[in-house]
Amino acid sequence: MSDPDHDADADSAHAMEAARYADGSLTYPPHPIGPDGSEPVDRVDLSEHTARIVTWTTSTAPPPGVEGPNHLAIVEFDVDGESVRALGQLTTDDVAIGDEVAPVYAEQLRDPEAGIREPESQDWDGYRFEPV
Repeated sequence: MSDPDHDADADSAHAMEAARYADGSLTYPPHPIGPDGSEPVDRVDLSEHTARIVTWTTSTAPPPGVEGPNHLAIVEFDVDGESVRALGQLTTDDVAIGDEVAPVYAEQLRDPEAGIREPESQDWDGYRFEPV
């Protein structure tokens, strides 16, 4: 399935970074202090991995600027035997728990003009999950 917001050249410029800590654990998004109280020792680009859907839902009343219906999933990555979960939009509702998905970069996850925040005040890009 092709995503019109997906740009292969943008993938290399935008990492979906998780932090790795000395005990091997991972957090996404990265945190300055890990579960064992230590600082990160490495970064892992989750966009280079696939994940499995843990659960998913559809929001029929999404926030301003997000097209509805908005399909969302909690996914779990397995990176070198360590798991890390992420929450994000799906590219489709044609999924099931346990399906394998890949992160795909989107330049704009929502319309920056549709909210109360100034468009320049934050980034509007990120990743969606697409069935493999």
